[in-house]
Amino acid sequence: MFEFTKGCTFNTLDDIKEKKIVVMGLGLNGGGEASVRFFLRHGAFVLATDMKTREQLKPTIDRLSADSSVDTSRLSYRLGEHRVEDFEGADCVIKNPGVKIEGNKYLAAAKRIETDISIFLHFTKAPIIAVTGSKGKSSTVSAIHFGLNEAGFKAFLGGNITVSPLTFLEETDQTTPVVLELSSWQLADLRGRGLLKPKISVITKIVPDHQNWYGNMEDYVADKRLIYKDQSKDDFSLFDFDGDEPGTGPACGGTWGDLFARESGATVLRYSASKKPESFGVWQDVDPDGAFCGMALLPGMKEPEAILRTLSVPGEHMKINALNAALVLRLMGVSAGRCAEILSRWQGIDHRLQFFHTYRGVRFYNDSCATVPEAAAAASQSFGKPVYFMTGGTDKGLSLAPLAQTLSKKSGAIPVKALFLLDGTATQKLLPALSDAGTAYNGPFGSLEDMMLALKKELDASACSGDCAVFSPGATSFGMFTNEFDRGNKYMEAVRRIFCASN
Repeated sequence: MFEFTKGCTFNTLDDIKEKKIVVMGLGLNGGGEASVRFFLRHGAFVLATDMKTREQLKPTIDRLSADSSVDTSRLSYRLGEHRVEDFEGADCVIKNPGVKIEGNKYLAAAKRIETDISIFLHFTKAPIIAVTGSKGKSSTVSAIHFGLNEAGFKAFLGGNITVSPLTFLEETDQTTPVVLELSSWQLADLRGRGLLKPKISVITKIVPDHQNWYGNMEDYVADKRLIYKDQSKDDFSLFDFDGDEPGTGPACGGTWGDLFARESGATVLRYSASKKPESFGVWQDVDPDGAFCGMALLPGMKEPEAILRTLSVPGEHMKINALNAALVLRLMGVSAGRCAEILSRWQGIDHRLQFFHTYRGVRFYNDSCATVPEAAAAASQSFGKPVYFMTGGTDKGLSLAPLAQTLSKKSGAIPVKALFLLDGTATQKLLPALSDAGTAYNGPFGSLEDMMLALKKELDASACSGDCAVFSPGATSFGMFTNEFDRGNKYMEAVRRIFCASN
């Protein structure tokens, strides 16, 4: 595997002045734009290069052009192409995490390569709470960030959640905890750098993901393991205590959580959806009245304590995300009762079981960031009753079996009221399994508009007040949409337009 040079290209922020910086991947989600702004702010000459055209990148370019604080005299663009000579002539290239280094002739020509995450980690003095995994990363970091700020900290949130930490670097210090959601790609870009030393690291549930990029689970998880590589005993690592999905665990046997726990040099805590870990950690339980509670037993404690109780967001899988967030708050010194009270007010996050509209008593939810089959399967079961369920999209090399099995009449799961499929390569793989299981479905539909019109016809004919309609694709958005956020926004726009009679 490729390893970056240890340390960072720049020793001080003053070192950036007058340097020639190439930002590879201007993009539309803010990361490239944040890098451009940061390096211009510190006196560099910046070339933003992207395979997308000027027309495709117009929203980003327009924001930069309209901002009087940006010195556009030091900014130039290379759009619709990359050129090797641009990379050869740069003092440093800032790489988009979605670009592979191996086999890339442009990056091979670069003198030094950094990312917005590596630059941030080198310069910040903030305590880092780092979260990775396959399921629940964004919800977990959102709950942690909300909880820290409600508890009185000045906390920041960035990383894979579409906010570059370079946007707030200068506002951080030793007293401002920073919560970073880190994808496997972002972690891979930190390999060998010695830059990531989290005070607390969390790895959420591991399931197959990005297999069209990695090709196997071992390489995918190898990048996840970098999150705790440089932690010490004074730090904390939080890992899964429950079993993996059948056939998805490590080749050496056991579970991913057990493997992580053996490797981490930090103080290890475990989380479980159903049982008390063997040593320290958190787990879901019920109190003497039969009500849900999240329990914690930490080093130095003789008896467990309740750190989570009621939640405002739906779904069993949200309980474990919130419980992990509560544990992080507790490790940061927030009292048990305060953890439970704060997180009872957490409202979740956009594009993750996000409630946003009502039509004739039917509640609409946007779960567009469910990009793996397991997440969509969990969403279909999140309400404790049958829902109108919309799913499907583009294949990313994953087995669709978890979703197909949950939607099967024979699974014992809560059945959906009606199933609507958005067309795509993943949907086409799902169809035979649904047919074999005798699962009825509508579609597949070639557009959100067509799917919404079919849903409206169904709701007008049979829906009752209190019913729920949930869009949880369980696949990527490539083809019809720019990304999962664009997909979620377009879904919500279509719902509001077509289901305009709200009450």
